[in-house]
Amino acid sequence: MCEVYASTPTGRYESSTRSVRLSGFVTSIRLENEFWWILEKLSAEQHLTVPQFVTEIHDEVLARQGEVRNLASLLRVCCARYLERQIPEEAGTPGLRTA
Repeated sequence: MCEVYASTPTGRYESSTRSVRLSGFVTSIRLENEFWWILEKLSAEQHLTVPQFVTEIHDEVLARQGEVRNLASLLRVCCARYLERQIPEEAGTPGLRTA
């Protein structure tokens, strides 16, 4: 079983940094390339660029919670939730998924 994961090409889990303007300031976000790829897909489905999506999610969390404590972690969780939503309901764990 671990062969599937152990054979992952290193380029997928190497990190890269991108800059995004949030609240008028440029900030750098470092994520593994796999997460950037997922964010590209997620953003495209929303008809946004990745920087637009990151800005939108940042601003919405800021408005709801008053702060964004760890943007990189938030983006990773957004990716995980996006992937979770791709799983057909009958294949998912009952009670695990929330909107």
